[in-house]
Amino acid sequence: MKYIYILFFSVIIIACKSKTNTSSGDVKKEIIKKSNDSLVTLTAAQRNQAALQIGKPIEAEIQEVIKVNGLVDVPPQSMVSVSFPLGGYLKKSHLLPGISVKKGEVIAEMEDKSYVELQQEYLVDKAKLEYLAIDLQRQKELSDQEATSKKSYQQVQSEFKSVQIMVKSFEEKLRIIGIDPQKLTVNNISRTVAVRSPITGFVTKVNVNIGKYVNPADVLFELVNPNDIHAALTVFEKDLSRIQKGMKAFVTLANQPNKKYEVEVILVTKNVDEARAGLVHCHFEQPNHELLPGMFLSGEFMENTSKQIAIPEEALVRYSGKDYVFTVKTDSSFELTPVEAGVKQNGLVGVRSAGKDWLAKKIVTKNAFMLLGMLKNKGEDE
Repeated sequence: MKYIYILFFSVIIIACKSKTNTSSGDVKKEIIKKSNDSLVTLTAAQRNQAALQIGKPIEAEIQEVIKVNGLVDVPPQSMVSVSFPLGGYLKKSHLLPGISVKKGEVIAEMEDKSYVELQQEYLVDKAKLEYLAIDLQRQKELSDQEATSKKSYQQVQSEFKSVQIMVKSFEEKLRIIGIDPQKLTVNNISRTVAVRSPITGFVTKVNVNIGKYVNPADVLFELVNPNDIHAALTVFEKDLSRIQKGMKAFVTLANQPNKKYEVEVILVTKNVDEARAGLVHCHFEQPNHELLPGMFLSGEFMENTSKQIAIPEEALVRYSGKDYVFTVKTDSSFELTPVEAGVKQNGLVGVRSAGKDWLAKKIVTKNAFMLLGMLKNKGEDE
């Protein structure tokens, strides 16, 4: 019985040692695998075939760039909706979207009997006022001589003031629809009234057609002053604090990427939206009629130059959504090393995460993508 117990415990101890050795081996193997995930080792033949070039990072003057997108926008004071206060029928208009107009230019003619009635009432009350002015003077003289009662003079005075108010009211109504009351006579009463452009600019919308009756609240046309068109650019939260009033930028249209427009910051928003971005309003240095509200823009803000650790663009590879370079470990082995790539300029890329020690590192400066391909294949084989 004693020998059976000894044999049983011996089996348990051997099994435990075996399990421990196996586990230790698996962990060691996993560590080795992980350490080799970013390492590529080449034979002499492979290196010659890859035609790799080795170099070192350098210090270079690089200008920081903030990339933005946005739209051509117009402030409320430069976008005008043209309506007609009294309503009526549109008799004539030559406007089409895109047509240029000048301030004071006749852009349409309205027609309605209410215009005739307004002019008629004004002229009738004006004539009545002239008569009452003479009568008021006569009644005043009679009252002063006590040839008539004070009451008669006061009645004429009250009627004169009432008609005077009515005449003044009609004058303002006539001015609203563009008729000069000082030039209105019996001989030039008209059933049509001219609609004039309130600004110099161009037409963006035409909402009516000839013969249509429009109410006072209806918008006939929409006009824009091109001299006050500006760029509303979206800047992400991380870059918003870097944008200051007076900064210059260049923007381009989506369909004309080679034609640049210079803009200057006039206002930086004080809040950010749900997308963690804010608006920056910029004034165009050279007003241009090609720019229309709603056009899509892309642009760049240029900051001051600074000395940065830089590498050739060809040295940078992108893997799983991140930027890397291959650093030289030995003559035949290369390690995939993460970097924080900055601005690309003149064939160089600034490396934000790099310190002065990077100047001593050796990196693959050409054909690094071939090493990345080998690294991917190695991962698939495993």
